[in-house]
Amino acid sequence: MLGKKIVVVDDEESIRKTFFLILNKKYRVYLAKDAQETLARFKGSSIDLLIVDFRLPDMTGVELIARMREQGFRGEAMLISAHAELIEPGLLARLRIGHFFAKPLDLNALNRSIDYLLHKEEIETLQMRV
Repeated sequence: MLGKKIVVVDDEESIRKTFFLILNKKYRVYLAKDAQETLARFKGSSIDLLIVDFRLPDMTGVELIARMREQGFRGEAMLISAHAELIEPGLLARLRIGHFFAKPLDLNALNRSIDYLLHKEEIETLQMRV
C-alpha cells in the first residue's frame, strides 16, 4: 500500500501537516505550498492522487488540476475548499475530480474517500465476486 503516491497542495502549512500525519502511514505523501511548486516538482511524475485546495496564491486549484491534466496527469484528483460556492457546477466532472470536501474537513470521511479513490478498482472487483 505504501506504493501509492499522494501530492497535497495547500498554502496553509497546518493543512499540509495534517494531511501528512493522517496519510503517511499508508501512502507516500508529498507536500507543496502552491501551484508553481507543484508544476515544477511533479511534472511527468507518476501521482496516484492529487489533493488540491481551491484557493492557492498563484492560481486556483481547478486551474492547477487542469494544467496537470494537460501535462499528462491521469491519476485521481480531490479538491478542498472553504468556498464551495465558488465551484462552477459541472467543473468537477469535466476535470475528473473524484471528490470535493468543504473546510473544515471531516477527517474520517476524508480518509475513507482517499482510501476509496486509491483502491476503487480492488473494491469493485471484490464486490463483483460476492
